[in-house]
Amino acid sequence: MTTDEHQTAAHSAGEEAVHHDHHHQDHGAHGHNATVTWGMAAQATAHCLTGCAIGEVLGMVIGTALGLNNLATVALAVALAFVFGYALTMRGVLRAGVGFRAAVGVALAADTVSIAVMEILDNGVMLAVPGAMHAGLASPLFWGALAFALLVAFVLTTPINKWMIGRGKGHAVVHQYHH
Repeated sequence: MTTDEHQTAAHSAGEEAVHHDHHHQDHGAHGHNATVTWGMAAQATAHCLTGCAIGEVLGMVIGTALGLNNLATVALAVALAFVFGYALTMRGVLRAGVGFRAAVGVALAADTVSIAVMEILDNGVMLAVPGAMHAGLASPLFWGALAFALLVAFVLTTPINKWMIGRGKGHAVVHQYHH
């Protein structure tokens, strides 16, 4: 099995396969037991939060506009956050020439924990802010609570991503494709 075939198989299985070759020595900071800066962790979290925020906002807007109950609105927001989070990661991996199936494996390995933590946090905040879920799309309460929820998710997920990247997991799995 060639090196490329081995990497594709490892990524398809969603394993931590962080590639360190002579052409990409600057990526070594994302390897197992490597020193990971807060900046690296914040960048990975911001990348993940972008997809989450798109799906989260869209889900909250659709659920609120349709008058769905809290559970249905949160379920829609969570589902869309995962879809958009994975899609943004896959877009970059597919551009790097990785096949679709392997790109799905990379996205799952890179983003699942981060997205799940963000979704628990931001939806928890939205549910905890009195009246936020029923405030309506024209209400500053709705948008303020949603912005605050996403900020809380970013701040509390960054240390988790730092820990995961330092162990060659999470965003470290996808880092080799960011050129």
